[in-house]
Amino acid sequence: MSAHNPRPRVLVIEDDVELADSLKFNLEQAGYDAETVANAQEGMACANSGDFDVIITDFQMPGATGLDLLGTLRPEMPYLPIILITGHHKTETAIEATRLGAFDYVLKPILDWEAFLALVGKAAASRALAAKHAGPQARKNEERAIIGRSSPMQEVFKAIGRVAARPVTVLIRGETGTGKELVARALHQYGGRDDKPFVIVNCAAIPNPLLESELFGHEQGSFTGAESKRMGKFEQADHGTIFLDEIGDMSPDTQAKLLRVLADKTIQRVGGRDPIQVDVRVLAATHCDLEAGVRSKKFREDLYYRLNDAVIHLPPLRERREDIPDLVRYFLSQHSAGRVGPAITPEAMRVLEYRAWPGNVRELRNAVHRALLQAQGHMIEPEHVRQAVGGPSLDSTQSGEYLPAYITDLLDRAERMPEIKAAPELDLWVQREFYSQAYQLAQGDQTKVAKWLGVSRPTVREKLISFGLKPLVPPTNQS
Repeated sequence: MSAHNPRPRVLVIEDDVELADSLKFNLEQAGYDAETVANAQEGMACANSGDFDVIITDFQMPGATGLDLLGTLRPEMPYLPIILITGHHKTETAIEATRLGAFDYVLKPILDWEAFLALVGKAAASRALAAKHAGPQARKNEERAIIGRSSPMQEVFKAIGRVAARPVTVLIRGETGTGKELVARALHQYGGRDDKPFVIVNCAAIPNPLLESELFGHEQGSFTGAESKRMGKFEQADHGTIFLDEIGDMSPDTQAKLLRVLADKTIQRVGGRDPIQVDVRVLAATHCDLEAGVRSKKFREDLYYRLNDAVIHLPPLRERREDIPDLVRYFLSQHSAGRVGPAITPEAMRVLEYRAWPGNVRELRNAVHRALLQAQGHMIEPEHVRQAVGGPSLDSTQSGEYLPAYITDLLDRAERMPEIKAAPELDLWVQREFYSQAYQLAQGDQTKVAKWLGVSRPTVREKLISFGLKPLVPPTNQS
Protein backbone atom coordinates (compact mmCIF):
# COMPACT_ATOMS: atom_id res chain seq x y z
CA MET A 1 0.00 0.00 0.00
CA SER A 2 1.33 3.41 -0.92
CA ALA A 3 2.60 5.60 1.91
CA HIS A 4 0.46 8.49 0.58
CA ASN A 5 -2.65 6.52 -0.30
CA PRO A 6 -4.46 4.42 2.32
CA ARG A 7 -6.32 2.46 -0.39
CA PRO A 8 -4.38 -0.34 -2.11
CA ARG A 9 -3.65 0.46 -5.77
CA VAL A 10 -4.29 -2.11 -8.49
CA LEU A 11 -3.13 -1.88 -12.09
CA VAL A 12 -5.41 -3.73 -14.54
CA ILE A 13 -3.93 -4.57 -17.96
CA GLU A 14 -6.79 -5.81 -20.13
CA ASP A 15 -7.67 -5.13 -23.78
CA ASP A 16 -11.27 -6.33 -23.39
CA VAL A 17 -13.04 -3.08 -22.52
CA GLU A 18 -16.06 -4.77 -20.93
CA LEU A 19 -13.93 -6.99 -18.67
CA ALA A 20 -11.63 -4.08 -17.83
CA ASP A 21 -14.64 -2.00 -16.74
CA SER A 22 -16.00 -4.90 -14.66
CA LEU A 23 -12.64 -5.37 -12.95
CA LYS A 24 -12.35 -1.67 -12.20
CA PHE A 25 -15.92 -1.46 -10.83
CA ASN A 26 -15.63 -4.51 -8.56
CA LEU A 27 -12.19 -3.54 -7.30
CA GLU A 28 -13.28 -0.04 -6.41
CA GLN A 29 -16.39 -1.35 -4.69
CA ALA A 30 -14.09 -3.55 -2.60
CA GLY A 31 -11.97 -0.61 -1.49
CA TYR A 32 -9.18 -0.42 -4.08
CA ASP A 33 -7.96 2.31 -6.38
CA ALA A 34 -7.95 0.70 -9.81
CA GLU A 35 -6.27 1.97 -12.97
CA THR A 36 -6.79 0.27 -16.33
CA VAL A 37 -4.64 0.16 -19.47
CA ALA A 38 -5.20 -1.76 -22.71
CA ASN A 39 -1.85 -3.43 -23.53
CA ALA A 40 1.39 -4.71 -22.08
CA GLN A 41 3.46 -1.73 -23.27
CA GLU A 42 1.24 0.76 -21.42
CA GLY A 43 1.14 -1.59 -18.47
CA MET A 44 4.93 -1.75 -18.31
CA ALA A 45 5.17 2.03 -18.36
CA CYS A 46 2.54 2.41 -15.60
CA ALA A 47 4.15 -0.29 -13.44
CA ASN A 48 7.54 1.44 -13.65
CA SER A 49 6.16 4.90 -12.91
CA GLY A 50 3.43 4.11 -10.36
CA ASP A 51 3.40 2.67 -6.85
CA PHE A 52 1.03 -0.27 -7.28
CA ASP A 53 0.22 -2.99 -4.77
CA VAL A 54 -1.12 -5.57 -7.22
CA ILE A 55 -1.04 -6.04 -11.00
CA ILE A 56 -3.80 -7.94 -12.81
CA THR A 57 -2.95 -8.70 -16.42
CA ASP A 58 -4.62 -10.52 -19.29
CA PHE A 59 -2.68 -13.37 -20.86
CA GLN A 60 -3.45 -12.77 -24.54
CA MET A 61 -3.09 -9.14 -25.67
CA PRO A 62 -1.94 -7.38 -28.83
CA GLY A 63 1.84 -7.29 -28.99
CA ALA A 64 3.44 -8.65 -25.85
CA THR A 65 1.57 -11.23 -23.76
CA GLY A 66 0.92 -11.30 -20.05
CA LEU A 67 3.69 -13.86 -19.70
CA ASP A 68 6.09 -11.48 -21.44
CA LEU A 69 5.15 -8.74 -19.00
CA LEU A 70 5.46 -11.14 -16.07
CA GLY A 71 8.90 -12.28 -17.19
CA THR A 72 10.09 -8.66 -17.42
CA LEU A 73 8.55 -7.21 -14.27
CA ARG A 74 9.10 -10.07 -11.83
CA PRO A 75 12.93 -9.85 -11.70
CA GLU A 76 12.77 -6.04 -11.37
CA MET A 77 9.96 -5.99 -8.77
CA PRO A 78 10.10 -9.34 -6.94
CA TYR A 79 7.83 -8.04 -4.18
CA LEU A 80 4.99 -6.99 -6.54
CA PRO A 81 2.27 -9.68 -6.87
CA ILE A 82 1.03 -10.25 -10.42
CA ILE A 83 -2.24 -12.09 -11.11
CA LEU A 84 -2.69 -13.49 -14.62
CA ILE A 85 -6.13 -13.77 -16.24
CA THR A 86 -6.34 -16.29 -19.04
CA GLY A 87 -8.92 -17.85 -21.29
CA HIS A 88 -6.47 -20.62 -22.23
CA HIS A 89 -7.27 -23.71 -20.16
CA LYS A 90 -3.89 -25.27 -20.88
CA THR A 91 -1.55 -26.99 -18.46
CA GLU A 92 1.52 -25.39 -20.05
CA THR A 93 0.08 -21.91 -19.47
CA ALA A 94 -0.36 -22.59 -15.77
CA ILE A 95 3.09 -24.13 -15.48
CA GLU A 96 4.79 -21.27 -17.28
CA ALA A 97 2.94 -18.63 -15.25
CA THR A 98 3.95 -20.35 -12.02
CA ARG A 99 7.54 -20.77 -13.18
CA LEU A 100 7.82 -17.06 -13.97
CA GLY A 101 6.54 -16.15 -10.51
CA ALA A 102 2.87 -15.24 -10.99
CA PHE A 103 1.06 -14.80 -7.67
CA ASP A 104 -1.81 -16.78 -9.17
CA TYR A 105 -3.71 -17.23 -12.41
CA VAL A 106 -7.50 -17.01 -12.95
CA LEU A 107 -9.54 -18.54 -15.75
CA LYS A 108 -12.00 -16.51 -17.80
CA PRO A 109 -14.83 -15.80 -17.41
CA ILE A 110 -14.70 -14.62 -13.80
CA LEU A 111 -17.85 -16.08 -12.26
CA ASP A 112 -17.06 -15.90 -8.53
CA TRP A 113 -16.22 -12.27 -7.86
CA GLU A 114 -16.06 -12.82 -4.10
CA ALA A 115 -13.35 -15.44 -4.53
CA PHE A 116 -11.52 -13.26 -7.05
CA LEU A 117 -11.54 -10.23 -4.72
CA ALA A 118 -10.38 -12.47 -1.88
CA LEU A 119 -7.41 -13.46 -4.06
CA VAL A 120 -6.63 -9.78 -4.74
CA GLY A 121 -6.86 -9.08 -1.00
CA LYS A 122 -4.42 -11.87 -0.34
CA ALA A 123 -2.03 -10.44 -2.94
CA ALA A 124 -2.28 -6.92 -1.50
CA ALA A 125 -1.60 -8.26 2.00
CA SER A 126 1.44 -10.07 0.62
CA ARG A 127 2.76 -6.84 -0.85
CA ALA A 128 2.19 -4.89 2.40
CA LEU A 129 3.81 -7.53 4.59
CA ALA A 130 6.82 -7.89 2.27
CA ALA A 131 7.38 -4.12 2.36
CA LYS A 132 7.10 -4.10 6.14
CA HIS A 133 9.91 -6.60 6.54
CA ALA A 134 12.20 -5.06 3.95
CA GLY A 135 15.19 -2.83 4.57
CA PRO A 136 18.42 -2.72 6.57
CA GLN A 137 17.30 -5.23 9.18
CA ALA A 138 17.22 -8.02 6.60
CA ARG A 139 20.77 -7.21 5.55
CA LYS A 140 21.85 -6.98 9.18
CA ASN A 141 20.45 -10.46 9.84
CA GLU A 142 22.75 -11.88 7.17
CA GLU A 143 25.68 -11.15 9.44
CA ARG A 144 24.31 -13.13 12.39
CA ALA A 145 25.73 -16.62 12.77
CA ILE A 146 23.67 -18.04 15.65
CA ILE A 147 20.03 -17.03 16.09
CA GLY A 148 18.27 -17.14 19.44
CA ARG A 149 16.90 -14.89 22.19
CA SER A 150 15.55 -17.69 24.39
CA SER A 151 16.99 -18.42 27.82
CA PRO A 152 18.60 -21.71 26.71
CA MET A 153 20.39 -19.94 23.86
CA GLN A 154 21.49 -17.10 26.12
CA GLU A 155 23.24 -19.73 28.22
CA VAL A 156 24.95 -21.01 25.07
CA PHE A 157 26.15 -17.50 24.23
CA LYS A 158 27.50 -17.06 27.76
CA ALA A 159 29.35 -20.37 27.50
CA ILE A 160 30.90 -19.34 24.19
CA GLY A 161 32.02 -16.07 25.75
CA ARG A 162 33.56 -17.84 28.74
CA VAL A 163 35.69 -20.32 26.78
CA ALA A 164 36.31 -18.68 23.38
CA ALA A 165 39.49 -16.88 24.38
CA ARG A 166 40.80 -19.68 26.59
CA PRO A 167 43.18 -22.14 24.83
CA VAL A 168 41.15 -25.19 25.83
CA THR A 169 39.58 -28.04 23.91
CA VAL A 170 35.79 -27.65 23.77
CA LEU A 171 33.23 -30.43 23.39
CA ILE A 172 29.95 -29.29 21.82
CA ARG A 173 27.05 -31.61 22.59
CA GLY A 174 23.58 -31.64 21.12
CA GLU A 175 21.15 -33.50 18.90
CA THR A 176 21.64 -33.69 15.15
CA GLY A 177 20.69 -30.43 13.44
CA THR A 178 20.99 -28.15 16.47
CA GLY A 179 23.83 -26.08 14.98
CA LYS A 180 27.00 -27.44 16.55
CA GLU A 181 29.12 -26.28 13.62
CA LEU A 182 27.87 -22.70 14.11
CA VAL A 183 29.03 -22.80 17.73
CA ALA A 184 32.41 -24.11 16.59
CA ARG A 185 32.71 -21.26 14.09
CA ALA A 186 31.82 -18.74 16.79
CA LEU A 187 34.51 -20.15 19.08
CA HIS A 188 37.01 -19.86 16.22
CA GLN A 189 35.90 -16.32 15.41
CA TYR A 190 36.11 -15.04 18.98
CA GLY A 191 39.10 -17.15 20.01
CA GLY A 192 41.79 -14.98 18.44
CA ARG A 193 42.37 -17.30 15.46
CA ASP A 194 39.72 -15.93 13.10
CA ASP A 195 42.34 -14.95 10.49
CA LYS A 196 43.73 -18.49 10.48
CA PRO A 197 42.36 -21.73 8.95
CA PHE A 198 39.14 -23.29 10.19
CA VAL A 199 39.12 -26.95 9.13
CA ILE A 200 36.11 -29.27 9.48
CA VAL A 201 36.33 -33.06 9.62
CA ASN A 202 33.17 -35.16 9.79
CA CYS A 203 34.43 -38.28 11.53
CA ALA A 204 31.22 -40.19 10.78
CA ALA A 205 31.54 -39.61 7.03
CA ILE A 206 35.05 -41.07 6.67
CA PRO A 207 35.67 -44.82 7.09
CA ASN A 208 37.84 -45.44 10.14
CA PRO A 209 40.71 -47.05 8.15
CA LEU A 210 41.03 -43.77 6.20
CA LEU A 211 40.30 -41.32 9.02
CA GLU A 212 43.81 -41.51 10.50
CA SER A 213 45.35 -40.60 7.13
CA GLU A 214 42.77 -37.81 6.69
CA LEU A 215 43.65 -36.30 10.06
CA PHE A 216 47.40 -36.81 10.24
CA GLY A 217 48.46 -37.29 6.62
CA HIS A 218 50.64 -40.07 5.22
CA GLU A 219 54.03 -40.69 3.63
CA GLN A 220 54.46 -41.97 0.10
CA GLY A 221 54.10 -45.76 -0.05
CA SER A 222 52.81 -46.05 3.52
CA PHE A 223 49.86 -48.14 2.31
CA THR A 224 48.34 -49.36 -0.95
CA GLY A 225 47.23 -46.34 -2.95
CA ALA A 226 49.50 -43.86 -1.12
CA GLU A 227 51.29 -42.77 -4.29
CA SER A 228 52.56 -39.50 -2.85
CA LYS A 229 53.06 -37.77 0.48
CA ARG A 230 49.93 -36.08 1.79
CA MET A 231 49.42 -33.37 4.39
CA GLY A 232 46.63 -34.14 6.89
CA LYS A 233 43.92 -31.88 8.27
CA PHE A 234 45.91 -31.05 11.42
CA GLU A 235 48.78 -29.66 9.37
CA GLN A 236 46.30 -27.73 7.20
CA ALA A 237 44.82 -26.22 10.38
CA ASP A 238 48.17 -25.19 11.85
CA HIS A 239 47.81 -21.96 13.91
CA GLY A 240 44.06 -22.22 13.41
CA THR A 241 41.19 -24.44 14.52
CA ILE A 242 40.11 -27.96 13.67
CA PHE A 243 36.51 -29.02 14.26
CA LEU A 244 36.05 -32.77 14.70
CA ASP A 245 32.36 -33.38 14.14
CA GLU A 246 30.79 -36.62 15.42
CA ILE A 247 33.88 -37.56 17.37
CA GLY A 248 31.94 -40.39 19.01
CA ASP A 249 32.29 -42.38 15.78
CA MET A 250 36.10 -42.31 15.89
CA SER A 251 37.88 -45.68 16.36
CA PRO A 252 39.80 -46.30 19.62
CA ASP A 253 43.14 -46.38 17.74
CA THR A 254 42.54 -42.96 16.19
CA GLN A 255 41.31 -41.71 19.58
CA ALA A 256 44.70 -42.66 21.05
CA LYS A 257 46.54 -40.63 18.42
CA LEU A 258 44.20 -37.68 18.99
CA LEU A 259 44.96 -37.86 22.70
CA ARG A 260 48.66 -37.50 21.85
CA VAL A 261 47.93 -34.37 19.82
CA LEU A 262 46.04 -32.86 22.75
CA ALA A 263 48.81 -33.80 25.19
CA ASP A 264 51.99 -32.71 23.39
CA LYS A 265 50.82 -30.84 20.25
CA THR A 266 52.52 -33.23 17.84
CA ILE A 267 51.27 -35.50 15.08
CA GLN A 268 52.85 -38.33 13.15
CA ARG A 269 51.93 -39.10 9.55
CA VAL A 270 50.90 -42.62 8.66
CA GLY A 271 54.14 -44.37 7.66
CA GLY A 272 56.24 -41.52 9.08
CA ARG A 273 58.77 -41.63 11.90
CA ASP A 274 59.33 -38.02 12.88
CA PRO A 275 56.84 -36.11 15.04
CA ILE A 276 55.52 -32.86 13.54
CA GLN A 277 54.75 -29.95 15.83
CA VAL A 278 51.35 -28.30 15.30
CA ASP A 279 49.60 -25.40 16.96
CA VAL A 280 45.92 -26.25 16.54
CA ARG A 281 42.92 -25.58 18.71
CA VAL A 282 40.70 -28.67 18.81
CA LEU A 283 36.91 -28.37 18.94
CA ALA A 284 34.81 -31.54 18.94
CA ALA A 285 31.12 -32.30 18.67
CA THR A 286 28.86 -35.27 19.10
CA HIS A 287 25.23 -36.25 19.39
CA CYS A 288 26.26 -39.64 20.82
CA ASP A 289 26.10 -40.77 24.44
CA LEU A 290 29.84 -40.68 25.17
CA GLU A 291 29.28 -41.94 28.70
CA ALA A 292 27.74 -45.12 27.29
CA GLY A 293 30.70 -45.35 24.89
CA VAL A 294 33.11 -45.20 27.82
CA ARG A 295 31.20 -47.93 29.65
CA SER A 296 31.24 -50.18 26.59
CA LYS A 297 34.96 -49.46 25.96
CA LYS A 298 34.18 -47.94 22.54
CA PHE A 299 35.36 -44.50 23.66
CA ARG A 300 38.56 -43.93 25.62
CA GLU A 301 37.95 -42.77 29.16
CA ASP A 302 41.09 -40.59 29.23
CA LEU A 303 40.01 -38.80 26.01
CA TYR A 304 36.52 -38.38 27.43
CA TYR A 305 37.84 -36.57 30.49
CA ARG A 306 40.24 -34.53 28.36
CA LEU A 307 37.34 -33.32 26.21
CA ASN A 308 35.17 -32.58 29.23
CA ASP A 309 37.38 -29.69 30.35
CA ALA A 310 34.92 -27.38 28.62
CA VAL A 311 31.48 -28.52 27.39
CA ILE A 312 28.77 -26.53 25.62
CA HIS A 313 25.31 -28.10 25.47
CA LEU A 314 23.11 -27.02 22.56
CA PRO A 315 19.37 -27.28 23.30
CA PRO A 316 17.02 -28.98 20.82
CA LEU A 317 14.59 -26.72 19.00
CA ARG A 318 11.63 -28.02 21.03
CA GLU A 319 13.25 -26.47 24.13
CA ARG A 320 13.69 -23.07 22.50
CA ARG A 321 10.46 -22.82 20.55
CA GLU A 322 10.29 -19.05 21.10
CA ASP A 323 13.31 -18.72 18.78
CA ILE A 324 11.44 -20.17 15.80
CA PRO A 325 10.07 -16.82 14.48
CA ASP A 326 13.56 -15.29 14.50
CA LEU A 327 15.01 -18.35 12.79
CA VAL A 328 12.31 -18.30 10.12
CA ARG A 329 12.86 -14.60 9.40
CA TYR A 330 16.60 -15.24 9.21
CA PHE A 331 16.14 -18.03 6.66
CA LEU A 332 13.81 -15.78 4.65
CA SER A 333 16.37 -12.96 4.70
CA GLN A 334 19.01 -15.40 3.44
CA HIS A 335 16.76 -16.25 0.53
CA SER A 336 16.11 -12.60 -0.39
CA ALA A 337 19.84 -11.71 -0.19
CA GLY A 338 19.15 -8.16 1.01
CA ARG A 339 16.31 -7.48 -1.45
CA VAL A 340 12.66 -7.17 -0.53
CA GLY A 341 11.79 -10.79 -0.02
CA PRO A 342 8.87 -13.05 0.80
CA ALA A 343 7.02 -12.72 4.10
CA ILE A 344 5.03 -15.16 6.21
CA THR A 345 1.59 -14.80 7.75
CA PRO A 346 1.17 -15.09 11.54
CA GLU A 347 -0.99 -18.18 11.00
CA ALA A 348 1.73 -19.88 8.95
CA MET A 349 4.26 -18.99 11.62
CA ARG A 350 2.06 -20.66 14.24
CA VAL A 351 2.07 -23.88 12.21
CA LEU A 352 5.87 -23.82 12.31
CA GLU A 353 5.97 -22.99 16.02
CA TYR A 354 3.78 -25.94 16.97
CA ARG A 355 5.76 -28.66 15.23
CA ALA A 356 7.94 -31.11 17.14
CA TRP A 357 11.02 -30.62 14.84
CA PRO A 358 12.95 -33.82 15.58
CA GLY A 359 15.53 -32.65 13.02
CA ASN A 360 15.88 -29.35 14.89
CA VAL A 361 17.10 -26.16 13.19
CA ARG A 362 18.31 -27.99 10.10
CA GLU A 363 14.84 -29.47 9.55
CA LEU A 364 13.23 -26.04 10.09
CA ARG A 365 15.58 -24.43 7.57
CA ASN A 366 14.76 -27.05 4.95
CA ALA A 367 11.03 -26.66 5.63
CA VAL A 368 11.24 -22.88 5.14
CA HIS A 369 13.03 -23.36 1.83
CA ARG A 370 10.37 -25.83 0.66
CA ALA A 371 7.60 -23.44 1.75
CA LEU A 372 9.26 -20.71 -0.31
CA LEU A 373 9.05 -22.95 -3.36
CA GLN A 374 5.39 -23.62 -2.64
CA ALA A 375 4.67 -19.88 -2.22
CA GLN A 376 6.53 -18.96 -5.44
CA GLY A 377 8.30 -16.06 -3.71
CA HIS A 378 5.10 -14.50 -2.37
CA MET A 379 3.69 -14.43 1.15
CA ILE A 380 3.89 -17.83 2.84
CA GLU A 381 0.47 -19.08 3.94
CA PRO A 382 -0.39 -21.99 6.29
CA GLU A 383 -1.14 -24.27 3.34
CA HIS A 384 2.35 -23.66 1.94
CA VAL A 385 3.89 -24.69 5.26
CA ARG A 386 1.74 -27.79 5.57
CA GLN A 387 2.66 -28.87 2.06
CA ALA A 388 6.33 -28.24 2.82
CA VAL A 389 6.63 -30.06 6.12
CA GLY A 390 4.44 -33.09 5.44
CA GLY A 391 4.06 -35.83 8.02
CA PRO A 392 2.80 -35.38 11.59
CA SER A 393 3.06 -32.12 13.46
CA LEU A 394 1.92 -30.68 16.76
CA ASP A 395 -0.71 -28.61 14.94
CA SER A 396 -2.21 -31.67 13.28
CA THR A 397 -5.23 -33.49 14.67
CA GLN A 398 -5.21 -36.30 12.13
CA SER A 399 -4.54 -38.56 15.10
CA GLY A 400 -5.38 -38.07 18.79
CA GLU A 401 -1.77 -38.74 19.75
CA TYR A 402 -0.73 -35.19 18.85
CA LEU A 403 -3.05 -33.38 21.29
CA PRO A 404 -1.24 -34.72 24.39
CA ALA A 405 2.09 -33.80 22.78
CA TYR A 406 0.81 -30.29 22.07
CA ILE A 407 -0.51 -29.86 25.63
CA THR A 408 2.79 -31.04 27.12
CA ASP A 409 4.71 -28.59 24.96
CA LEU A 410 2.28 -25.75 25.77
CA LEU A 411 2.59 -26.29 29.53
CA ASP A 412 6.37 -26.44 29.22
CA ARG A 413 6.41 -23.09 27.40
CA ALA A 414 3.99 -21.60 29.95
CA GLU A 415 6.36 -22.59 32.76
CA ARG A 416 9.31 -20.87 31.05
CA MET A 417 7.43 -17.85 29.65
CA PRO A 418 5.01 -16.08 32.03
CA GLU A 419 3.36 -14.26 29.10
CA ILE A 420 2.01 -17.57 27.78
CA LYS A 421 -1.58 -18.18 28.91
CA ALA A 422 -2.02 -21.90 28.37
CA ALA A 423 -5.81 -22.31 28.66
CA PRO A 424 -6.81 -19.53 26.21
CA GLU A 425 -4.12 -20.64 23.77
CA LEU A 426 -5.34 -24.23 23.89
CA ASP A 427 -8.94 -23.09 23.34
CA LEU A 428 -7.85 -21.03 20.33
CA TRP A 429 -5.84 -23.93 18.88
CA VAL A 430 -8.73 -26.40 19.25
CA GLN A 431 -11.17 -23.92 17.64
CA ARG A 432 -8.80 -23.32 14.75
CA GLU A 433 -8.40 -27.03 14.06
CA PHE A 434 -12.17 -27.56 14.43
CA TYR A 435 -13.00 -24.94 11.80
CA SER A 436 -10.08 -25.97 9.59
CA GLN A 437 -11.17 -29.59 9.35
CA ALA A 438 -14.83 -28.68 8.86
CA TYR A 439 -13.91 -26.26 6.07
CA GLN A 440 -11.79 -28.90 4.35
CA LEU A 441 -14.45 -31.61 4.66
CA ALA A 442 -17.07 -29.21 3.28
CA GLN A 443 -14.71 -28.40 0.38
CA GLY A 444 -14.97 -24.69 1.11
CA ASP A 445 -18.79 -24.56 1.39
CA GLN A 446 -19.30 -22.11 4.26
CA THR A 447 -23.06 -22.68 4.37
CA LYS A 448 -22.47 -26.38 4.96
CA VAL A 449 -19.89 -25.61 7.69
CA ALA A 450 -22.39 -23.30 9.42
CA LYS A 451 -25.07 -26.01 9.32
CA TRP A 452 -22.72 -28.65 10.72
CA LEU A 453 -21.44 -26.45 13.55
CA GLY A 454 -24.79 -24.86 14.41
CA VAL A 455 -23.60 -21.29 13.89
CA SER A 456 -24.40 -18.53 11.41
CA ARG A 457 -22.62 -18.21 8.06
CA PRO A 458 -21.16 -14.77 9.04
CA THR A 459 -19.72 -16.42 12.16
CA VAL A 460 -18.08 -19.10 10.03
CA ARG A 461 -16.62 -16.46 7.70
CA GLU A 462 -15.34 -14.40 10.65
CA LYS A 463 -13.69 -17.44 12.23
CA LEU A 464 -12.09 -18.57 8.95
CA ILE A 465 -10.64 -15.10 8.40
CA SER A 466 -9.37 -14.78 11.99
CA PHE A 467 -7.66 -18.17 11.75
CA GLY A 468 -6.09 -17.37 8.37
CA LEU A 469 -8.10 -20.09 6.63
CA LYS A 470 -9.79 -17.70 4.18
CA PRO A 471 -8.26 -14.48 2.76
CA LEU A 472 -9.78 -11.19 3.86
CA VAL A 473 -11.44 -9.00 1.23
CA PRO A 474 -10.75 -5.33 2.08
CA PRO A 475 -14.00 -3.58 3.04
CA THR A 476 -15.30 -0.60 1.05
CA ASN A 477 -14.51 1.83 3.85
CA GLN A 478 -10.93 0.60 4.28
CA SER A 479 -8.61 3.23 5.64
